[in-house]
Amino acid sequence: MLRAESLSVTRGSSLVLSGIDLALQPGEVLGVLGPNGAGKSSLLAALCGELLPSAGVVSLDGRPLAQWDGQLRAQRLAVLPQSSTLNFAFSVEAVVGMGRLPHASGAHLDSEIVAAALRAADAGHLSGRNYLELSGGERQRVHLARVLAQLWPGQGGQVLLLDEPTSMLDPLHQHITLRAVRAIAASGCAVLVVLHDLNLAARYCDRLLLLADGQAQALGSPHAVLQADLLEAVFGLQVLVHTHPELGHPLIIAR
Repeated sequence: MLRAESLSVTRGSSLVLSGIDLALQPGEVLGVLGPNGAGKSSLLAALCGELLPSAGVVSLDGRPLAQWDGQLRAQRLAVLPQSSTLNFAFSVEAVVGMGRLPHASGAHLDSEIVAAALRAADAGHLSGRNYLELSGGERQRVHLARVLAQLWPGQGGQVLLLDEPTSMLDPLHQHITLRAVRAIAASGCAVLVVLHDLNLAARYCDRLLLLADGQAQALGSPHAVLQADLLEAVFGLQVLVHTHPELGHPLIIAR
């Protein structure tokens, strides 16, 4: 599975990550939290091979990520960046179908998978639309469908990395998106998701990594990480931590 060992990353002359040890587990959703500039997106970029470590190693199944053949790696590892730029008037199905490029599964099966991924992202009604005519939130859901299609239906040994997939979504679609993330994790896929909303992270993640100044401040269950004193130290925000009355996960309230 995907693992980072003593991972450090430098951007220009700045050390943006230092000494990160992390192993993603099959069937798990790992949330990454931290203030702006904490190193969250740099961590995701290093885990997918976009940024090379200045120290340490990122490996998939024990083999350094850089040694993987590109097509084989794409069959195992899908990435949704914070912003996906596409300036061509493709149909929605064509955009989602890009996720099937690493596979040789045939046009008929690919069409079925594209439709299923669009439904999972609550974007099935966008079929046939011009991508450039969509709103920002609709585009974000289409790109979610694309990475879901890349790994569909999900299985052990696969990894999905998501950088703020709920940032442009209304409250309903934030929950729909994270339910889709939980569903693909339930198939055996390991998921890492960068989030800003502490309550969404508490509800949908199995473990949380809290970053500040490029270093891990805590790694553990939502109950272990979402502590009032720790959150104040990292975010500078005083909070109350209660228990959700129905679901039992931590509920964070700003004071």
